[in-house]
Amino acid sequence: MTENGYLETVIVLSGGLSHERDVSLRSGRRVSQALRSRGIEVVESDVDSSLLSRLAGLTGSVVFPVLHGEAGEDGALREVFDLLGVPFVGSVGSACRVAFDKSIATTIIGAAGIRTPSQVALPYETFRELGAQVLVKALGDQVGFPMMIKPSRCGSALGCSKVTRAEDLPAAMVGAYAYGSVAVIESFVEGTEVTVAVVDRGRGPIALPAVEIRPESGVYDYAARYTAGATRFLCPAELESDVANRCADVALRVHAALGLRDLSRTDLIVTSDGEPVFLEVNVSPGMTETSAVPLAIETAGWSLGKMCADLVHAAAARGGRAVSLAAH
Repeated sequence: MTENGYLETVIVLSGGLSHERDVSLRSGRRVSQALRSRGIEVVESDVDSSLLSRLAGLTGSVVFPVLHGEAGEDGALREVFDLLGVPFVGSVGSACRVAFDKSIATTIIGAAGIRTPSQVALPYETFRELGAQVLVKALGDQVGFPMMIKPSRCGSALGCSKVTRAEDLPAAMVGAYAYGSVAVIESFVEGTEVTVAVVDRGRGPIALPAVEIRPESGVYDYAARYTAGATRFLCPAELESDVANRCADVALRVHAALGLRDLSRTDLIVTSDGEPVFLEVNVSPGMTETSAVPLAIETAGWSLGKMCADLVHAAAARGGRAVSLAAH
């Protein structure tokens, strides 16, 4: 029992109905194992119609969401937890909603003085009604080739593609729209891809060592992310110490600018002149055996179990509003 009366039974939420369900389940299993290694009682749960009754039956529990994709990272479920007074690990719903939308997050990060790619956001209806031909020329003139096409609200590089020729742009846009109603078109940034996790275990946020990402295929797509051996991860990244420090500083500034809490992971490109460029931020980073965050935790000299347990303790100490779940 914690000081504020919360029994440290942890409900690890994974699965859901997004395109990233399988990855979420793998992340959830690993987090559950890590917490159990610290002697914490864990209940693994999917997101379904029985979730609220399960919460009601485990009064005093802490929720650890390990949900990827829109259903888990858009903040809606976390706002439900706040509404019901259930303490949980991670950022609040409003911060998640902003961070998850690449078109909004990139604008905020750019306004905070952090370098970002040039970006245009186009809803599907606009692209369809105004005609691809005119827009393709305008995008080529403004953004230039090569460019990256992404769904505005999706993760794991689903629907993302690099476009080097104008004739390939319409197909890439259609691919992005398969995962959401808004696509973002960004200037392609050449350089070294790194990712930096920020963790706050109750004593303020700190940046973990940067992880350098080297996909065998040359593209860090879905297969490269979640197929064992398809990507080489270097931690710490092979960066000059001052460049590594700049990457850590950017990740911390992103975490603060978006009002994030507990855990985030910022993806960056380090240009040839050593400048980090923001790509995107993740409020529920992968915890699978091929994910970057567990590797960074190990390099920092921590254990995944200790870090997850500390996040749970911090969430329990914050508590939740005293709302009975019995009526829900």
